[in-house]
Amino acid sequence: YTTLFRSGVKMLVDTKAKVGVFSIALGAYLPQFPQLVPEFQSQYEAFKKTLPDTVELIDGGMVTTKEQSMEAGDKFRAADVDLVILQLLTYATSYNMLPAIRDLDVPVVLVNVQKKKAPDYANTDIPTWLGELYACGAVGEMVADLERAGKRHAVITGVVEGGDPAVQAELEDWCRAAQVRRRFRDTNLAQIGRPYPGMMDLYIDETNLYHRMWLYTKQFDWEKMWAIADNIDDEAVIKAKAQDILDTFDIEDGSIEKVWDMARYVVAFEQWVKDEKLGFVASHYDGFSQGVAGKLDSMLIPAFSMLIKQGTACAVEGDIKVAMAMSILKTISGTGQLSEMYSIDFDKDICIIGHSGSGDADISEKKPTMKIVPVFHGKTGGGYLTQFYPPVGPVTYLAITQDKNGKFKFVAAEGINEEGPIFTFGDTNMRTRFSCGAREFCNRWSEAGPTHHMAAAVGHHIDTILKVAKIFNIDVDIVTR
Repeated sequence: YTTLFRSGVKMLVDTKAKVGVFSIALGAYLPQFPQLVPEFQSQYEAFKKTLPDTVELIDGGMVTTKEQSMEAGDKFRAADVDLVILQLLTYATSYNMLPAIRDLDVPVVLVNVQKKKAPDYANTDIPTWLGELYACGAVGEMVADLERAGKRHAVITGVVEGGDPAVQAELEDWCRAAQVRRRFRDTNLAQIGRPYPGMMDLYIDETNLYHRMWLYTKQFDWEKMWAIADNIDDEAVIKAKAQDILDTFDIEDGSIEKVWDMARYVVAFEQWVKDEKLGFVASHYDGFSQGVAGKLDSMLIPAFSMLIKQGTACAVEGDIKVAMAMSILKTISGTGQLSEMYSIDFDKDICIIGHSGSGDADISEKKPTMKIVPVFHGKTGGGYLTQFYPPVGPVTYLAITQDKNGKFKFVAAEGINEEGPIFTFGDTNMRTRFSCGAREFCNRWSEAGPTHHMAAAVGHHIDTILKVAKIFNIDVDIVTR
């Protein structure tokens, strides 16, 4: 069994970030040095090719006048861009930039890349300096005016000659972060039932969520979900999905017949996700678990795990905020696992972190396991538990919380998963070492007020999380890295 960690997750519901891109130069230079026109056009065309094809580019063109900048702004607004990337070709006044971004509420990434690594001082004339050797003195001007306009911004400086992996990595990182905004805007969240009674840290105002994070909530009753698979009768499709489940999980007495009903529901859930354009699901069942309700309740954990593998974040206990965190990590890193603090091994100074419920097969370094238990602890009914096995190495945790005014905040930490014993009763758990130590991590994480759930991802991703936060214009508490 092999696991592929990837940032280009194939989603049941696909979205593609829209990135506005344009370049600016001072119009006064062009009639003075006509050779700069093809030079700048060539640099801009080459620059656009460095942006990943995972995003849709909204091309504002090469701008040298206020009027051209206004036209670029019209394009960006019409497309509802998730991010703007501006290439500074040479010196330019800020009026070339401001009309293009004045009415947008997204960050502007100022890309200050010089064509040549170093001057040939004795043989450099003015047009060569302006066209190929100007590490743009206008960056400070742009940022000053972005600040005065209340706009978010970032600067990337580098060089074209010989390639610049740092610049390329930053551009791709920003495009990944932009994809989160598009996913929140273009897909919906399904709330089935309500949050676990009394877990008031999970409660949320869905209207506030839409206004602040652009995520729309669709409400579903369990009665509708019980009947969701009633019309699924294509045996070939069910058999193929049953095999997919068996290929994903190790299960005692693993046979097509064993998971036939589960496969029917997964097929139905996948169609439901596509029909409702769902990127997120938060559910909790607090009924009697009898009849068809009991059958569905018993198999929800692996069924929702099959959706998570395909990019739809499914959270237990009705936790909308952790579903959002799972989706963010899945989008930027390829993995997104529901977690919470489980225990502390004080002898080893290790935090045990995990959760009971649906999980992400892409985070598991070996084939996940599925087992039947008579009782879901703290919940009604019993049935299938799933356990995933995250690898040793870097790990990132992300939680989303709110302050007293309803404003959202990210809480993030990076650690290292280490080898050693884990619990074996059917829940995913990890042994994570933090640079500040287990005791201090627990204090700092808790003091940030993150709610009791968080999402986990393979790798260290705080730098990308900070970009996502800038796009959403929300604060980040970094607990440790």
